[in-house]
Amino acid sequence: MRWDDEVGRNARGAPQGAGYDGGALEDQQLFLPDTFPPPAAPVPVPPSSRRAPAPPPAANVVTAAMPATPPAEAPAEEEVVFEVLPEPLEPLVEAPFVGDPFEASFVEAPPVPPVDLPVGKVVAVVNQKGGVGKTTSTINLGAALAAEGAKVLLVDFDPQGALSVGLGLNPNSLDLTVYNLLLDASVTFDEVVQHCKMDGLDLIPSNIDLAGAEIMLVSEVAREQSLKRALARAKDRYNYILIDCPPSLGLLTINALTAAQAVLIPLECEYFALRGMALLMDTLTKIQERINPELEIEGILATMLDARTIHGREVLSRVTDAFGDKLFKTIIHKTIKFAEAPVAGEPIVTYAPKSGGAREYRELAKEVMSR
Repeated sequence: MRWDDEVGRNARGAPQGAGYDGGALEDQQLFLPDTFPPPAAPVPVPPSSRRAPAPPPAANVVTAAMPATPPAEAPAEEEVVFEVLPEPLEPLVEAPFVGDPFEASFVEAPPVPPVDLPVGKVVAVVNQKGGVGKTTSTINLGAALAAEGAKVLLVDFDPQGALSVGLGLNPNSLDLTVYNLLLDASVTFDEVVQHCKMDGLDLIPSNIDLAGAEIMLVSEVAREQSLKRALARAKDRYNYILIDCPPSLGLLTINALTAAQAVLIPLECEYFALRGMALLMDTLTKIQERINPELEIEGILATMLDARTIHGREVLSRVTDAFGDKLFKTIIHKTIKFAEAPVAGEPIVTYAPKSGGAREYRELAKEVMSR
């Protein structure tokens, strides 16, 4: 008979005389069989769990009148250990600043090496076509050069006197102009020159009287050198002398090209202005061969460009292909500020210093100084 059959029979109330003592069986704690079944395999517990795995239940164990056992206490939580970081390094303590606290926030920039400026360099602003920006370029380039620290003299050599008006002068109210300087030997340079509001910028004004100078100079000996003789008295006072020429290739323009060392040619980005370049270049070649062999082209300045139009871009492309390095990298675009500045009698670099036109002429001034 199996051991579990005996236990079951005793539990059902087998007779005492059958040789089985039920009371003695109740007093026993365990009744072990002859053989045990193989133990169950332990259930694996994930390593992330902190709870200890429960022991596998005992197989085929019979308990009899087991006393109540208190519930197992929950495992104590692991003690959290805080890592002790090293103490931060103490900041370096500098010596307190002695002096004005407002001066401490400003650091002096290293001195900029001075630019080697020429002395008495004469540049004629020439184009026989009107309305291409000769006067505007003369005023604003001269003002931009003066802003860079150069001493600049502007010569109004146009009988219309637009350069003088653009700098706030009324040429019709002046007693002495460039006309007197050319034809009257008793008139000195200091009597004619006008000091502008901007530091480093001077002007020799002009008015309608200059229109009669061409007739008066016809009978003069070496008439094409009259302006050169007049400017020779004060060339050492200035770094740059800019001459605003009339829109023609007459005697006044020949005088300006004879006195100049370089030529700056404003070129409007339109077809008619481009068409007249051939005649102007022919005139410059004759001046170089016959009168002034030192004359050279300083550069061609593209002005009044409207980049929104295909025509303007095409003209600029043709000028670039034709003249290459002679074309200034700076291009002057159209802006209403160029029309407003002469009304105020100021260059655009002081009238609207943050405008695109002022920025472009400042870039042009740096480009001229670097050549």
